Amino acid sequence: MTDTTALLGELPADGPAAPPRSNGELVFAAPWEGRAFGLMLALTEQGVFTLSDFQAALINSIARWDELQRPVEEYHYYECWLAALETLVVEKTPVTNPEIDALTSHYLTRPAGHDHDHDHDHHH
Repeated sequence: MTDTTALLGELPADGPAAPPRSNGELVFAAPWEGRAFGLMLALTEQGVFTLSDFQAALINSIARWDELQRPVEEYHYYECWLAALETLVVEKTPVTNPEIDALTSHYLTRPAGHDHDHDHDHHH
């Protein structure tokens, strides 16, 4: 298992593959961005793929954005991040694109603030 602090230290501080930062701290514009980031960390820690694998997939995702999608618009970092993560999950696990799409649709239909499954009455 990988140390999360060490893994975070391996992330680039600048360049297209560097996560958005403010005063050195990671910045997430929406909750899903932080979740996608955390999922990448968890999968890396579990050995599903390496940070180098993810960085290469992210660079490819950013290049695809620039080439195919919106070359006149600045890319949205975490949309590229999510595309890279989905690519690696499909490549390195038994999860398929249709399964990812089904789960995404399920979570998108949930009301705001209800993005997790558990009973609030049993919290102390």
